[in-house]
Amino acid sequence: MGDALTQEEIDALMNGGGSSSSDPEPTDAAPAPSDAEPEGTLTDLEKDALGEIGNISMGSAATTLSVLLGHKVNITTPNVKLDTMSAIKDEYPMPYLIVEVGYVIGINGNNILAIQASDASIIADLMMGGDGLNPPGELNEIHMSAVGESMNQMMGTVATSLSTMFNKKIDISPPKVNLVDFSTKDTPEVDSVFGQNEPVARICFRMEVDGLIDSEIMQILPLDVAKEMVEFLMNGGPQPEEEPEPEPAPAPAAAPPPPPPAAPAPAPAAAPPPQAPPMAPPPQMAPPPQMAAQPMYAPPAQYANSAVLGAGVPVQSAQFAPLTNEPIEANTANISLIQDVPLQVTVELGRAKKSIKEILEFSTGSIIELDKLAGEPVDIHVNGQLTAKGEVVVIDENFGVRITEIVSPMERVQSL
Repeated sequence: MGDALTQEEIDALMNGGGSSSSDPEPTDAAPAPSDAEPEGTLTDLEKDALGEIGNISMGSAATTLSVLLGHKVNITTPNVKLDTMSAIKDEYPMPYLIVEVGYVIGINGNNILAIQASDASIIADLMMGGDGLNPPGELNEIHMSAVGESMNQMMGTVATSLSTMFNKKIDISPPKVNLVDFSTKDTPEVDSVFGQNEPVARICFRMEVDGLIDSEIMQILPLDVAKEMVEFLMNGGPQPEEEPEPEPAPAPAAAPPPPPPAAPAPAPAAAPPPQAPPMAPPPQMAPPPQMAAQPMYAPPAQYANSAVLGAGVPVQSAQFAPLTNEPIEANTANISLIQDVPLQVTVELGRAKKSIKEILEFSTGSIIELDKLAGEPVDIHVNGQLTAKGEVVVIDENFGVRITEIVSPMERVQSL
């Protein structure tokens, strides 16, 4: 009885295979699963390529962050997925520190690096000289600036790694740091970069900081930027369309070979000359004994065994002009060709070296002590090269500099 037809199947057979009016019409489209990816294409090969790009670039960025924080940083295990910002907010409804970085050379587009606010607090505490055990409860402007500086160094290292991988120059713009709560739908800082339902490539990394942080960070890329990176990694960038090769022009017809030259007419046979009467051979003369015993010229002792020298070839030592310390005059005949080239002249009053913590504490009225004494000559640089020294003067209410010394070439080399 297990194969008996149900009443619905019997009614369908009685109606000629059609469905009854009360049954809903069948549809060909199956309901989309809840975890279906947004519209767009990102193949498994492209995901693997993005994961490899992120693994290499973030590996070098972890080294840079370790130096800045003074703690070992490990960033591993990239996970690539095609997603939307709306789905990301639903999955991570918590405050995030958003670092927006734009590519200005090599790649067209922006990307976002998202770090949990609690992890960003620990990074800010370490950047400002703390131990990371008592991070600030809320991130103020100084803390966000400290985190932004660390992210700037990280993304700069990432751009360098991408330049090496893609064999082209890649540069980024200064990062923009904002604190965004993903639990709210109104996030203009993120919406200005990505739409709510725009497909994006989300690359998640696990980040560990020496027992202080064990979390994950996200890199969010527009789909076109992600595909451009994959194309550069796999094929060296978008390939230009090949132009059809022009058809070769037909070869000109070969000229007929010239006719062979006519053979010269044989010359008439000359009459044989008259035979002269036979002469007696001259008497043999023996050479002098001195000439037969030695050659005309005897080479020096150092060339006695040389097979290159021939008998009778004169050889003498080379003569060179004596060396002098007099300066050689430069040829200035063509200096007029570049006399109108503009050069950048910079006067350096002094220098100072400060830590990031001290720079973040600057305010209006802060005094910075330089490494030069009052009244000491200032350095004059031409296109970044130390050229002269001078003293500061005032000319018609404007500052000027009077050259007091031209540095020697040795001092220029030492200043490099």
